[in-house]
Amino acid sequence: MELQGKRAAVLVEQQYQEMEVWYPVYRLREAGCKVTLVGPEAGQTYPSKLGYPAKSDKAAKDVSGNDFDLIVIPGGFAPDFIRRTEAMIRLVSDIAEKGKIVAAICHGPWVLCSTQALKGRKATCFFAIKDDVSNAGAHYVDAEVVRDGNVITSRKPDDLPAFMQTIIQAVKEAKPALAAAR
Repeated sequence: MELQGKRAAVLVEQQYQEMEVWYPVYRLREAGCKVTLVGPEAGQTYPSKLGYPAKSDKAAKDVSGNDFDLIVIPGGFAPDFIRRTEAMIRLVSDIAEKGKIVAAICHGPWVLCSTQALKGRKATCFFAIKDDVSNAGAHYVDAEVVRDGNVITSRKPDDLPAFMQTIIQAVKEAKPALAAAR
C-alpha cells in the first residue's frame, strides 16, 4: 500500500479512452490511493469511446486542488469535452499551480494546453497534438513517459505501465496534500 493516505482525481468525460481511465484507477487503488472520478457533473455517467460507463463521484466545481495529491487526465476524445467546462480547467490549473502531480496521457495534454502547466516544460503526447503542446510552451519529446517536475505525460495506451510507475514514484516523493475542511 505504497500510496496509503494519498488522494487522486481522475477526470472523466464522454468518449474517454477506456484503458487511460481504468488502468490508472485500478493501479492507484491497488497502491492504496483514494481515487475520485471527477466530471463536469456529480453522479453522471460518461460513456467511453466504446460505450463503457464511468460514473463521476464529484463535480469539478465542488472540489479543489486542496482535495488531491494528483490528477490524471485521460485521452480519447474526452479532453476536447473536458476543455469546454471551466471548472475542469480551473481544477487542473489549481493542482498544477500548487506543484502537485499533474499526469496526462495521449490526448490528455490537450487539457494542459488550456492552462499554464506546459510553459517551459518537456512533455510528450499523442503525435497528432504535438503542435498544440509545443504552441502551449512545451518542448515536445517523443518518449513513452516524460516527467518534468510535477508534470508527467505519455503518448498512448501502450505507455501506461511506464506512465503509472512514474506517477507512483512522483507521488511517493511529493508532500502530502492539505485536506480540505469537510
